[in-house]
Amino acid sequence: MAALRGAWRPLSNGRVLFGKPNSNGRAPLLLPSQLVSFRGIASKLFVGGISFYTTEEALSEAFSQYGQVIEAKIIMDRASERSKGFGFVTFASEDEAKTARTEMNGKVLNGRVIFVDNAKAKLRFNDPLPVARGPPEPSGNK
Repeated sequence: MAALRGAWRPLSNGRVLFGKPNSNGRAPLLLPSQLVSFRGIASKLFVGGISFYTTEEALSEAFSQYGQVIEAKIIMDRASERSKGFGFVTFASEDEAKTARTEMNGKVLNGRVIFVDNAKAKLRFNDPLPVARGPPEPSGNK
């Protein structure tokens, strides 16, 4: 993806207006979570050990004392519609995320000790993956 250039500004609906207008005359809209993948604009933390009763708002509030929280997401089980006990918090800067990681790791949140670490990159299934299928076919005219 090409590097994003220009200024961005948050909109009231949670999306972000970024850059030059596209073919329909509007600037492209990005979700805050989409900013994570663009050159360190934001930093994402993994939070494990979350109580089943913790809400995304409570998670965001707990971490907001260390910086600007762009998004707080608790992962839910689709079948039971209950928390899986972990989530992610996205900060506006890497420094804020680093401070939050060191300060919140091992703290108690809603009666449970939480564990905080840097989030790992998500493997995208639509990216082509190399497949080993033996030696390459000899090239040449047959």
